[in-house]
Amino acid sequence: MPSLKDLKNRISSVKSTQKITSAMKMVAAAKLRRAQDQALASRPYTSLMDKIVSKISSKTAGTSIDLLTGKTENKTQLLVVFSADRGLCGGFNGSITRNVRKEVDNLQKDGKNVKLLMVGKKSADSLNREYGNLFIDKIEGKSAKPNYADAEVLAAKIIKLFENGEFGVCRVIYNKFVSAIAQEVTYKSLIPAEIQINEEDQNDTSVYEFEPSEEEILTDLLPRNLATQLFSSQIESTASELAARMTAMDNATRNAGEMIDKLTLQYNRTRQAVITSELIEIISGAEAL
Repeated sequence: MPSLKDLKNRISSVKSTQKITSAMKMVAAAKLRRAQDQALASRPYTSLMDKIVSKISSKTAGTSIDLLTGKTENKTQLLVVFSADRGLCGGFNGSITRNVRKEVDNLQKDGKNVKLLMVGKKSADSLNREYGNLFIDKIEGKSAKPNYADAEVLAAKIIKLFENGEFGVCRVIYNKFVSAIAQEVTYKSLIPAEIQINEEDQNDTSVYEFEPSEEEILTDLLPRNLATQLFSSQIESTASELAARMTAMDNATRNAGEMIDKLTLQYNRTRQAVITSELIEIISGAEAL
């Protein structure tokens, strides 16, 4: 049985941990509101960009723009993976890591080569032992601060690798923000660009004239679309990370409170037992005299 001093020290230690987790929860909650607003505000813009690319591409049958069609003859796929640079955010990094591991195994079973571009430290560290030889780059220190300029740099790097024949298809894997307690692992095709043609567009018989031509517009628009999709993925991932951290720290704070209550009860019982034992010894000694 632990001594009173050991129990007191343990209660003090758990209380210190509870203060830390409570502070981390409040910091994550404060940051989450802004990140959530940014994620929700970016979705209409990203959706509209997808719609514009889809509508213009539907008017250019048989186009030869590689960013729109990909290179089907190239059997290598690039996966851009967004994770966090820090831990203590529940299953956020674990879910991304599991999905990347599963996707890589499936692609390799299908006879395809895989390359990984890791944005965020945690998943990269987890996958390094198994798939470190597949990494083409590992970017750290950017997960908590989404920036469009960084997305443009990343998009330019991906386009350069694509033009050099390093891969034929590129997809991004990230956690999409759903709510403060739910995040959804999402796959999205970057190259070729995702084309979504709805029934309204299919039944549209209007004739449009483009100046410059559709291919020229797409040549300029597709790199911007790639940067936009990467930026949107980073924003969603950041909001999901903060939501997961807030939830994890809230659970940790409540668990610490429950542990403090149990330890305090055990401390009081032990103390009472010690007092009772001492009283019995005193009484027994008095009777002996």
